[in-house]
Amino acid sequence: MKLVTSLTSPYGRKVRVVLAEKKIPFQLQVENPWLPDSSVASLNPLGKVPVLVLEDGVSVFDSRVIVEYLDHVSPVAHLIPSEPKSRMMVRGVEALADGVTDAAVALYLEKKRVPEQQSADWLVLQEKTLFRGLEALSEALGEKPWYLGNSMTLADVACGCTLGYLGLRFPDIDWRAAHPNLAKLADKLATRASFQETVPVT
Repeated sequence: MKLVTSLTSPYGRKVRVVLAEKKIPFQLQVENPWLPDSSVASLNPLGKVPVLVLEDGVSVFDSRVIVEYLDHVSPVAHLIPSEPKSRMMVRGVEALADGVTDAAVALYLEKKRVPEQQSADWLVLQEKTLFRGLEALSEALGEKPWYLGNSMTLADVACGCTLGYLGLRFPDIDWRAAHPNLAKLADKLATRASFQETVPVT
């Protein structure tokens, strides 16, 4: 299988971490979906990364769909619980982390516009969403070592990728001081090969 993504995409990183943790071999195709000659739109009509291209040529897109597929096809290191309530909790944290990432990406793109074209109201809205989301991620983790049980799940992976993206694009946001428990989780994840091998680069 082939993963089409950019090296800065936090959604693509989530998929790459899952592939590494589950020891699934794949080919990496680096693409910038913003370039006019990008092939991404031919694989995903939405023009977004990541896209997982299966052996039969079928394209799977949206990171949440991709990671669920990967967790099913390999018995190694299951990251999504089968028990309904636990599964809901893990997928809920993933959705929350992705929502924080969505707000961060929206902020980053808006701030790339020339100042006179930026929407102050839009920036405030996304900042509020981002900080509320971080607070919720912190509350959900509490003082536990992982979001669920005694081992890493997709919830931890998603949160770690979100925090990594904030470090890349918004080093001025001191989420570590505001949420020491998230900082502790991020530091623990950073010791894993799957996170070390997927550090976002510009």
